[in-house]
Amino acid sequence: MAIEKVKAYFKKYNMDNRIQEFDVSSATVELAAKALNCEPCRIAKTLSFIVDGSPILIVMAGDAKIDNPKYKAKFKTKAKMLTPEETENLIGHKVGGVCPFAVNDGVTIYLDKSLKRFTTVFPACGSSNSAIELTIDELEKYSDYSEWIDICKGWNND
Repeated sequence: MAIEKVKAYFKKYNMDNRIQEFDVSSATVELAAKALNCEPCRIAKTLSFIVDGSPILIVMAGDAKIDNPKYKAKFKTKAKMLTPEETENLIGHKVGGVCPFAVNDGVTIYLDKSLKRFTTVFPACGSSNSAIELTIDELEKYSDYSEWIDICKGWNND
């Protein structure tokens, strides 16, 4: 189970005790915000795509949406999200619990600048009823991200 992989990952850093598990679903931004009693924008949603045959993850603020022209300019291709089956197979987490921790080898992780306006954010932890509160520095440290990118819209009145 993916949450067990994420717990083992964070245990290496003595942070597994910070993972929160809920009796309710946190599979969507709205459900996660309700479970955590926080603003939806502070949910760090992680979307999975395929670029040149390789899986990528983009972690962005809960109120952000992919800006297709920015995506195409960055990745030189149209945005193509993975299917739920592809996500589980290629990323290692099921849709609803996708996160940038304990992912399969060969997955490139990007952080979108829509997250930088927050002190802390809440990414999932491998299941549809989990999350962890991390500072932006901690998100950088534990996500094994490749780079910060700017490919989202809708969060800064653009």
